[in-house]
Amino acid sequence: MNETAIARADDEPVLVRPSRESDIEAMLRIYRHHVRNGVPRDVEGTGAPEPDDLRDRRKNLKQTRLPHLVASYRGEVIGYAYAVLFRKRPAYRYTAKHSIYVHHGHLGRGVGRLLLQELIDACAAAGFRQMIGYIDADNAPSLALHEKFAFARVGLLCGVAYRHGGWSDTVMVQRSLGAGVSAPPPIAAPGR
Repeated sequence: MNETAIARADDEPVLVRPSRESDIEAMLRIYRHHVRNGVPRDVEGTGAPEPDDLRDRRKNLKQTRLPHLVASYRGEVIGYAYAVLFRKRPAYRYTAKHSIYVHHGHLGRGVGRLLLQELIDACAAAGFRQMIGYIDADNAPSLALHEKFAFARVGLLCGVAYRHGGWSDTVMVQRSLGAGVSAPPPIAAPGR
């Protein structure tokens, strides 16, 4: 993947590129802020991953050709996103699940939009046919962003996350990639 960019109001571009080992601490800071102060954009856990967790995830994703991206502005990482296999069983090998995190100081400025477009493009290019996301039901901006990218709300998981002193619901969203279900998959599975 080549770097892609959008221009900000001050004409400084936001660049999206594959993550690097040197981005891990910045990614952890972004995630920790959302866990402590706001609505996390996924429900995978209540605490921040450790640096080794992110290193391992990046290494595993490289082996499966799934994207692990960062958005940077003026050389600073201001967001990150990745896709993982939806399920590990072979029947699900054409479906990816994604997560996006944006630095709290850069929310509402198009960073999530840029990261989501790159995730969609990378997963489609790798042969995935479906993309799934889990979004906190109270996260209206993320739900609106996904709707702009043709994600449909396909499920509501009631009270599945307990954080910040209360139960929260999660909305499951889905969209087709490439040919979707209109044609059989290629012989070689994506990410293999």
